[in-house]
Amino acid sequence: MRTWTLRGTTTSYVVGVPSHGQWAQLVAWGPHEGLAPVEIVGTEHFVPRADVEPLEYAVRGVRYTAPVDLVVSTPGGTDEFRPVFVEAREDDHLELEFVETIRLVLHYRMVGDVLERWVSVRNDGTDELTLHRHDSAGFVVPGENTVKYLWGEWNSEFRQASVTLPRGRFTIGSAQGITGHSYSPFLATEGDVAYGVQLAWSGSWEMSADVDTTGLLRIQAGRVSSSQGIALAPGETWESPKAVGACSAEGADGLARAFHDYERAGSRTRMPHVLYNSWFATEFDIRAEHQLELARRAASIGVETFVVDDGWFVGRSDDTGGLGDWEVDPQKFPEGLDGFITRLRGLGLDFGLWIEPESVSPKAQLAQDHPEWILRTDGLEPVLVRNQLLLDLSRDDVREFIWSTLDRLLSTYDIKYLKWDANRPRLDSGDQRRDLDGRVVANLYAILDRLRDRHPSVYVEGCAGGGARVDLGMASRVDTLWPSDNTAPLDRLRIQEGFRTGFAPHLMSSWVTDAIGTHDGRERSLDFRFHVAMAGVLGIGADLSRWTDEQLKTATRHIEQYKGFRELIANSKVYGLSAGVQYVGTELSVVFLWETGDGNVRGTLPTRPRRVPLAGLDPAKNYRVGSETYPGSYLLQVGVAFDGPADSQCLIVEALD
Repeated sequence: MRTWTLRGTTTSYVVGVPSHGQWAQLVAWGPHEGLAPVEIVGTEHFVPRADVEPLEYAVRGVRYTAPVDLVVSTPGGTDEFRPVFVEAREDDHLELEFVETIRLVLHYRMVGDVLERWVSVRNDGTDELTLHRHDSAGFVVPGENTVKYLWGEWNSEFRQASVTLPRGRFTIGSAQGITGHSYSPFLATEGDVAYGVQLAWSGSWEMSADVDTTGLLRIQAGRVSSSQGIALAPGETWESPKAVGACSAEGADGLARAFHDYERAGSRTRMPHVLYNSWFATEFDIRAEHQLELARRAASIGVETFVVDDGWFVGRSDDTGGLGDWEVDPQKFPEGLDGFITRLRGLGLDFGLWIEPESVSPKAQLAQDHPEWILRTDGLEPVLVRNQLLLDLSRDDVREFIWSTLDRLLSTYDIKYLKWDANRPRLDSGDQRRDLDGRVVANLYAILDRLRDRHPSVYVEGCAGGGARVDLGMASRVDTLWPSDNTAPLDRLRIQEGFRTGFAPHLMSSWVTDAIGTHDGRERSLDFRFHVAMAGVLGIGADLSRWTDEQLKTATRHIEQYKGFRELIANSKVYGLSAGVQYVGTELSVVFLWETGDGNVRGTLPTRPRRVPLAGLDPAKNYRVGSETYPGSYLLQVGVAFDGPADSQCLIVEALD
């Protein structure tokens, strides 16, 4: 067997092609020390050998009874192909090429401890082919068969759960044309060595974990096409989105840190500003003077960017109109948006704007002028969700309309922050013979890439009715992501804990609001709310006109403290603690502790002093915590005190030597 080793920072991935050249298979994957081999021994019965081997990418025709990653059919109705290995290329990444009528290339690139994998399929024949299944990769996972996943719904995203598979199959995905609230494209395993797989795709997708009769776990990840498949003309090449896999000998926390490092490597370095968004204070009732009243209060507590949310444009007094007609409403801004921005600058504030460019209201002027731009199926009424329709972003003229709208706004006005929202799924499909999902997502990515290139100073937040478009494809194209519309403190804390298992803190937009919990409505202090939000990219969304002077003083204190360590939050190593989270830098750590219980026992019944052990410190160093000094070994084994009446704490841990 010929083998290739992709070596990461702490882990290695070894792939091989047997001498017969019929497939590639995993040889080993794991930490450099103690690399976990994968080998099937014994003789197969009743099935081909390919159905029991740890295949890297399974083609229908090579493998039959076990799950396959690629199914291609011909005009004559056959769906079996047997491409044979012809060559390997090693330049900036590894390519393994297999050829028959189809030319299949398996691509590999190691970034840190994360392995990127994708495939390209070329039609070398004379007839059109159809791709029916076309995964990005199949990751064979050594070790545990307990699979962790993230599920949820609107206002309750990123809930952590797991399923143990002695044998059989578990599948998650989205058929919504968007990543979705229901599941995140993320699967991971438990164990001392943790493994995880994510998919970089913002359309419809599917991920499956399958444990075969030998007990071997294999995770498939890929985008989902229409019921008609994807047509591949002679000479044409189709390329999949990337699937990425990672492993860590430091368990689930270490796996999360590997993904965080990868996401930071793919992001541009931007200092997150403290923002104020007026949506929860005003909703659609936008009046310039009222917005300025909120802006004055926001500036007084240290906010740096003021964002006007939904409702700034003509025809938008509620959610039934206006989308698509992206012109400033002169009744809401009598001095024009330029005049409003000038007054914000006088307060020392940058300006940010909300937009939902992929959608259109049925009674908007755009819908009347360009009915052909609305995504719909002939003979059927288009499906309304949230009183809005979708533009057909598979069309190049729609792509150019959206781009020109954004470019005009950003070129005309001094906009420093753009909140890009998407408040409905893509349901109507129209002609299923085209690759609608592929074209829509490709055009979305093209606009975002162009936006970053032409307006590099604009900070972009990705949002989709909360966290319905959080994935690696978006993470590499925006500066931050909105995990959920739920900003209540205890609910949001659980959402953020789930978010951090796969996504880095610099991507986690988090606001302080007055919201009452959807699932857990127990009251928590304003300090608690700030400490939850400061664990990501801090924003304020409360109605500041209703806050007392004491609340404003509390906000000022927390914002000032956050500005002192926000770069650390964005770039540090993150460790989960028994009662909180720790962000560890070279010389400084920030620790957030939260009381999530009933909080009515301490002080009324006998209890032991509560200590929370820290993580990621050097046991041989000394550290200052507040006014006290402790050895690192003490903080790692015994920890810091978390007693008293406060329901949360923010501690700075400073290395002294």
